[in-house]
Amino acid sequence: MKNITRRLVTFGLGAAALATVAACGNGVGSNGAPTIDARADQTLSYLYNTYPSTRDIADKAAGVLVMPLITEAGVGLGAAYGRGVLRVGDVTVDYYSITQASAGFQFGAQQYAHTLFFMTEESLADFRRSSGYVAGADLEYVFQNEGDSFKADTNTITEPILAMVFGQAGVRIGATVEGAKYTRIIP
Repeated sequence: MKNITRRLVTFGLGAAALATVAACGNGVGSNGAPTIDARADQTLSYLYNTYPSTRDIADKAAGVLVMPLITEAGVGLGAAYGRGVLRVGDVTVDYYSITQASAGFQFGAQQYAHTLFFMTEESLADFRRSSGYVAGADLEYVFQNEGDSFKADTNTITEPILAMVFGQAGVRIGATVEGAKYTRIIP
């Protein structure tokens, strides 16, 4: 009986986390493409102004996926959701959503932005061809190792995909896009 009660409580808390994610301002129920594009423009402007070295990475990239606002919450079970754009040569070519589920010791909620820089034409083509791309082994993080700049060294810059997570706000520690699923959407 104790295990059933514990499972019900965990399930209930997980469902509450999912409801919290759905209720946050992450683009659900927005006015579609114009809203997502405007948020992506603001996010890139913030990224380039706050971390000027990211402009060089973007200039070398075959394409950039911009996820302006991802909302993540969890109590035992967790979930994340957001919507964004894929840009090639500063032009929006597709819209994507990101979903993520997690389980384990976790509590809290946060919102953050992230970008994926596709450093090769092949990685960009693989992403666009997939029916539901799952970030994983071919993803390399570019870490903020100084107070005001992201750093990508010569080893990192040769990776097929670079990920940057920034603008975190909330009461959860850490943010990751590894294991997240990206799906092409029509806003």
